[in-house]
Amino acid sequence: MRAALGSALGSAATSLLAVAAMVAAWEGLVRGLPVSPDLLAPPSAVLEALLRHPDILLEHGLATARETALGFVLACLAGVVPGALLSTSALLRRVAMPWVLALQIVPKMALAPLFVVWLGVGAPCRMAFAVFIAFFPVLIGTTAGLAGTDSGALRLCRVLGASWWQTVLWVRLPYAVPQLLAGMKTAATMALLGVVIGEFVTAQQGLGYVVMFAASLGETALVLAAIVLLCGIGLVLYGAVLLAELGFARWYGAPMPAGEFG
Repeated sequence: MRAALGSALGSAATSLLAVAAMVAAWEGLVRGLPVSPDLLAPPSAVLEALLRHPDILLEHGLATARETALGFVLACLAGVVPGALLSTSALLRRVAMPWVLALQIVPKMALAPLFVVWLGVGAPCRMAFAVFIAFFPVLIGTTAGLAGTDSGALRLCRVLGASWWQTVLWVRLPYAVPQLLAGMKTAATMALLGVVIGEFVTAQQGLGYVVMFAASLGETALVLAAIVLLCGIGLVLYGAVLLAELGFARWYGAPMPAGEFG
């Protein structure tokens, strides 16, 4: 366990060094080339914007983070519960999946105005849109994970007289967790995307609103500062899923799965 944690920390440190190198290169290129700061602000100007408008960015950032977190939780519930039901029947999957896939094929931005008509311009509209965008990977991960449980392991459970709950907790869930958590990682980023799109369309608060307002004023540094905070929110939510992954690995006595940074 310690070795796996040390490997994860080493991978994170490598990623941070790579990001630092990219930021340094960005600063050098913007200052060395004839690029107007109105077109692309250097990282130093972005940092200055963060320090110059902390109250505004914090207020709008908390609004976005709150709606993103709630939208993510609702998306997970909207994906896990139907996914568990679909995993119980191949016939049910054949009937339901074409409709689910059809909803995913439709361009999401084309449906955004309908959410405004149905739910108005408040937070419920943005969170509903976030759930609509983010639930699909959780649904697929849950369905595939639970339906893909090894048939030999299930027969062994029946032979040993294991109850339904024991089979779910110690056999089906361990099989499903890797795919479920992979879907939740994707959902974490998709929920943030849904909230920001909603803020573009309907909000008078949130970092998406800051991006639109600052862009209309030509404040490129403030736009990038808001985007940096959006990245931070996404990373925190993604990191929470990684911690859950580590917790499941420890609970089931398995090595920590290699993540995208492993």
